[in-house]
Amino acid sequence: MRSENSDPLTLDEHRELGVELRGTRSRLHQLCTLVMSVYGPQNQVAFDFRKAAESMDRLCQDLQAQAAHDWPGHSTEGFYA
Repeated sequence: MRSENSDPLTLDEHRELGVELRGTRSRLHQLCTLVMSVYGPQNQVAFDFRKAAESMDRLCQDLQAQAAHDWPGHSTEGFYA
């Protein structure tokens, strides 16, 4: 694990991480939809899936902001969207 004082992720690392997380995020949302359709939105498992999907969304938003912070002046839009 890197410390807060280490060098930021490179642009390529942000791009690669974005590709992986976009795929994971998409699949998580698909599975959430499936579980909610089977068990209903009031079910605990469906609730937990929804929370996990929302957390993944926040993570991607935070990483998008981090990429812009790490590389000001570079085109980082859409890495995690």
